[in-house]
Amino acid sequence: MQTHPPTLLTLTRRTLVDEALLGARGQRDGAEAHVLVAVSGGPDSTALLHVLARLRRTLGFELSAHGVDHGLRSEAERELDQVQALAAQLAVPFKRTVTKVAAGGNLQARARAVRLEALRAAAAKVGATCIATAHHADDRAETVLLRLLRGASPAGLAVLPPRNRELIRPFLRARRKDIVAHISRHELPYSADPSNLDPRFLRSRVRHELLPLLEGLSPGIVGHLNGLADDVRARLGDDQGSYDAAYVPPLPRATRVALAALAASRSKTGRVLLPHGLVVSFDPSAREPSTRKARPSVDRALERRELDHARKPRK
Repeated sequence: MQTHPPTLLTLTRRTLVDEALLGARGQRDGAEAHVLVAVSGGPDSTALLHVLARLRRTLGFELSAHGVDHGLRSEAERELDQVQALAAQLAVPFKRTVTKVAAGGNLQARARAVRLEALRAAAAKVGATCIATAHHADDRAETVLLRLLRGASPAGLAVLPPRNRELIRPFLRARRKDIVAHISRHELPYSADPSNLDPRFLRSRVRHELLPLLEGLSPGIVGHLNGLADDVRARLGDDQGSYDAAYVPPLPRATRVALAALAASRSKTGRVLLPHGLVVSFDPSAREPSTRKARPSVDRALERRELDHARKPRK
């Protein structure tokens, strides 16, 4: 008897119900759930918009869509116009936020923080009870690998849970190939972000080089890495290890070593760069390390160092 893998629609419905992302039939605290779906025009968020539009009546929730233009790419406006047209076809209210990302290092992390802030503000305006993002199983596996590469502690591996506060991830049990199949089956228009192929970004290299290599050694590696994140989160509890702009993951091991060396040496010129544009230096007057916002030149130096590292020839 021939069996077929579950469709993206089925996988999403199971996740919404099994993980109680909306409550019983979309009811949360006695009121109908209102989902704000974050859209960018890429294949993942386009598929999420389409799937949630088809499930809203069955599961009993209201749906709105919102896009964020970070001002980083000129194509973003056209891509959101395309999403707006699709949302209109699906009878889903759509709005957008145009914002700016300040200069500095770790561009992707800062863009995520700005995006989440804009989505939270948009959710408050429309009375949304949750924000749906299109993270899927491959995204989660990549994030676990990124944390491992950066020397995270066990708590730092409990990434991208199905629900984290108001954020929900209905695609978390689906693979990227399931999304591609859905897009193709329904002939949905989408745009490709060239930064996803840029080897300057570590995530891009993990996605296109490391993960395929690991799958060649262990075909079930994506499921194994997702299971690891689930197991760690179950041990830590719901408030630990959240992948959220408000959550500060444990510092990488190399950074912790550098901080200890700075404190021991009491160097007047030494400095250690931290996430979110912070820098630690030794304050001779207080005789202890102090933390301040990094100057733009410091952020640019860090960004250049990261780009140089990404460009190093591979052996």
